[in-house]
Amino acid sequence: MATPKPPAPTLQIVAVFSRYPEALAWVRQRVQQQWGAIALSSPTFDHSETSYYAAEMGSELRKQFLVVEGSYDPADLASSKLESNAWEKEFRDQANANYPEIRPVNIDPGYLTLTKLVLASAKDRAHRIYLRDGIYAEECLYYLKGWQSRPWTYPDYQRADFHAFFESAREYLKRSSGT
Repeated sequence: MATPKPPAPTLQIVAVFSRYPEALAWVRQRVQQQWGAIALSSPTFDHSETSYYAAEMGSELRKQFLVVEGSYDPADLASSKLESNAWEKEFRDQANANYPEIRPVNIDPGYLTLTKLVLASAKDRAHRIYLRDGIYAEECLYYLKGWQSRPWTYPDYQRADFHAFFESAREYLKRSSGT
């Protein structure tokens, strides 16, 4: 019989995208207030691989990743997604007069270990694992001599510049956890 063990060292990662720099800044501030200091942040990347979000969010979207300082319990992923969904609604409601989009910001929390990058979603798909309260987990990348994608990996998460940032987050995790 296998003995349950605590999870491997884990970092909380947050993907945020919008066409508005002030929305990215607002989310960064909210993450720091609620989840902790930002250990790493990526540059803002063009989010142009798909038009999936155009109807809700407009065009010329920019994406940024934030890594929260300290260890993260992967069992908290559903709670993180529910909280970030509430933040999206809060931003939309307070900014309604300023932005024509129905969803001016998208926040996707997840976590990174030495072997994988997992994101939370409220949308069910065949490869996603149900967590609780309508939230699912998706392993979008795995690490084997570099970051590797799955057949379902979002097109932007297959980019070399994203992988370079995730590699720096992985190195930060190794240093901070002593592994």
